[in-house]
This record gives sequence, C-alpha cells and structure tokens, in this order.
Amino acid sequence: MGYGGWAQQAREDEAAKFGTEAFYAALGRAFVTMCAIVPGLFLIEALDVALGPGTLDVAGGIIPRHIEGLDGVLFSPFLHADWEHLYGNAVPLILLGTFVLAGGVRRFIWSTVLIMGVSGLGVWFIGDPRSVVVGASGVIFGYLGILLTRGLVERSWWNFAVAVFIGLLYWYQLYGILPTDARVSWQGHLLGLVGGALAAVLFRRRR
Repeated sequence: MGYGGWAQQAREDEAAKFGTEAFYAALGRAFVTMCAIVPGLFLIEALDVALGPGTLDVAGGIIPRHIEGLDGVLFSPFLHADWEHLYGNAVPLILLGTFVLAGGVRRFIWSTVLIMGVSGLGVWFIGDPRSVVVGASGVIFGYLGILLTRGLVERSWWNFAVAVFIGLLYWYQLYGILPTDARVSWQGHLLGLVGGALAAVLFRRRR
C-alpha cells in the first residue's frame, strides 16, 4: 500500500473511533449525504404519479422468474408502490444509511451493490412470479445487517448498539422478514439482511 493508501486508511481508522472529532465529522457528512439522496426518491415517485401510478413500478420493478423483470434488481430499490410506502422507508433509510456511510464511502458503495444483488436476485429466483416487487426495504434491512455484523466482526460496539436501537424503533418492520403479509416481499427483506451481513464480513476494516 502506498503513502496515499496508508493516509486514507489512517483517516478511516480515526473516523471509526467513537467519540473522536473525525468520527462526528464523518457522521455529519454522511447524514447530509443521505438527506440529499432521499429527496431523489420522492422525485422519482412524483414522476411515477405524473406518468400514471405504477407506470415506473411495472417498468423497473422485479418480476420474479420473468426475464423482463430482471432489470428490477438494479432499479427496484429506487421505486415505491405509493407515497405511504416511500414515507415508511425514508426515515430508516436515512438513519441506517448515515451510520453505514460514515464507515467509509467505498465500503458503503460496494456494500450497497452487494445487498442489491443478493436481495434482488434472491427475490427474482424465489419471489411470487405474479408480483411486481419495488422498494428500498431490502437495502434498509441490508444496512441493518451490516451494522449488526460489523459490531461483531470489527468489535465496533457502537455499530451494534445503533442497529439494536433503530431495530427497536422500527420493530414492527422487522416482522417483514417473515411470510406474514402477501403484500410484503419478505424474501427481499430476509435476503437483504443476509446480504448486509455478508458485506460486513467481506468489506470489514482490516487491522
């Protein structure tokens, strides 16, 4: 690793230490970034409503075991069934995304890609072929999986504590990993959680 790589690693290590100035600075930048990303989802939903409710959902959602629905692996996290669906995802996405992003931009990007792949492809293979699956829930559960697992593999207990705290705030959504509601893609939620745990292990901070 060159000097630039070591310097970047040193900055990330400092930002990972709870209570340091670098930690709070990274957290603040991550929060601002996530708050800037989420309005984009509202613009997409507004466009969907303008085109005719559900137009973009059908075009970009995951349709399990249908080739024309495979592109939804990439696009479905940016689409939502309605405003209520989007409102329900917006706050936990900001909260969990902030703490995951604070752990490093590159790790955040690669982790998100992995979560989208595991959750999206899993839904395409085992989901209900009569459904169209959209929403950022798989990514949200993935971020929860990252924080829980990162707390264990990196011994970063503040990550674990944040995940538990947010999980308690949204405990009613955690039932989404069980097949209790035909309208909810429990497969995407469960596999998103698995993808997040896998990302935390693969992209863990090296000591």
